[in-house]
Amino acid sequence: MPEQAVKQSHDIEALMMTIGAQAKTASRPLSIANADQKNRALLAMASAIEASTSKILDSNARDVAAAETAGVAASFIDRLKLDNARISGIAEGIRSIAALADPVGEVIAAWDRPNGLKIERVRTPLGVIGVIYESRPNVTADAGALCLKAGNAVILRGGSDSQYSSRAIHACLVEGLKMAGLPEHAIQLVPLTDRAAVGSLLGGLGGTVDVIVPRGGKSLVARVQSEARVPVFAHLEGICHIYVDKSADIDMARAIVLNSKMRRTGICGSAETLLVDAAAVSTHLHPLVKILIDGGCEVRGSQAVLDAVDGVRAATEEDWRTEYLDAIISVSVVDGIDGAIGHIGKYSSNHTEAVIAEDTEVVERFFNEIDSAILLHNASTQFADGGEFGMGAEIGIATGKMHARGPVGVEQLTSFKYRVHGTGQTRA
Repeated sequence: MPEQAVKQSHDIEALMMTIGAQAKTASRPLSIANADQKNRALLAMASAIEASTSKILDSNARDVAAAETAGVAASFIDRLKLDNARISGIAEGIRSIAALADPVGEVIAAWDRPNGLKIERVRTPLGVIGVIYESRPNVTADAGALCLKAGNAVILRGGSDSQYSSRAIHACLVEGLKMAGLPEHAIQLVPLTDRAAVGSLLGGLGGTVDVIVPRGGKSLVARVQSEARVPVFAHLEGICHIYVDKSADIDMARAIVLNSKMRRTGICGSAETLLVDAAAVSTHLHPLVKILIDGGCEVRGSQAVLDAVDGVRAATEEDWRTEYLDAIISVSVVDGIDGAIGHIGKYSSNHTEAVIAEDTEVVERFFNEIDSAILLHNASTQFADGGEFGMGAEIGIATGKMHARGPVGVEQLTSFKYRVHGTGQTRA
């Protein structure tokens, strides 16, 4: 390695270690900050974002222009681009987090032992959270606000594609911290786009980082899961399915299928595969495929779909394993709920699945036998979102089975400890 590169690498490592130490120091007063102080900071952040709308839009325009010059996909641009409505939504999201109950100190459970000991399980902050994300500048605000509400310090590492937008939003978050008298290092944005900074963060920064949350494409999440030396809350892919049963109301099904795929194609809750009950081919398949095609969606179908509907491309084995994040969907005919469960079990990424049915036995089997993080009945997969769950916002969706699963909101950003009260008991 050239001498200059070695020096730069050491400089990056030193900077990241400093950021980690600052976050650890900030986490201590943050963990005992009361709800009023945290909420004052959050409300000040929301006001600062609204007041800085023009500056944020100008910064975002630089990011979007660079992305367009690079020729990235339209779905990527959609995730990156901000407008007045989206900035207002970011501010309102922070206010909704402020309105949530403070999870820190909540007694989750309490019980008495025969020997008179009184035991409580109590929520506590995780400590320092590292968030690594791409393209979505709103994550800067969502992650910063959620971590603060849960009493955690956070280190944000956005992608180079959204660097100017993220910096403008981060400045508003720091302004809110200062106004509430909280340490400004409670929410830090890594000022580097060098990939070496990600490697340092994944290493845990000398034991200062407690959890890593990645938000981005498959390659980013795969790297994080492979290299992280601390626990990770994440999902690798969002291969989300909709199963339409023969008992489904066709008008409801048409509306849900179209919304699930086409409302926003580039989010992880967008439907990627539609499964239709073989018993409903004559009544449901054609109208469902037609509404997708008419809505601008490319449909790739199994042979049964090709035989029944014009304008469909043949699906390959790879299609059933693909998260398109685009206006493309794969469609197959399955043998009822058994076929749907079998297909989802084989190809699902365990993120989100939906069933459209009026038959309660079908719904019960779908809910009981499919082990994805989020299951919906007669509702769009695009509701796979912490804000829509009433969590104010989310830091991401986790598909693992340890600690956090599904939308990761303020409660999922806490751990717990036990408090044991005695009256002089000793153990025999």
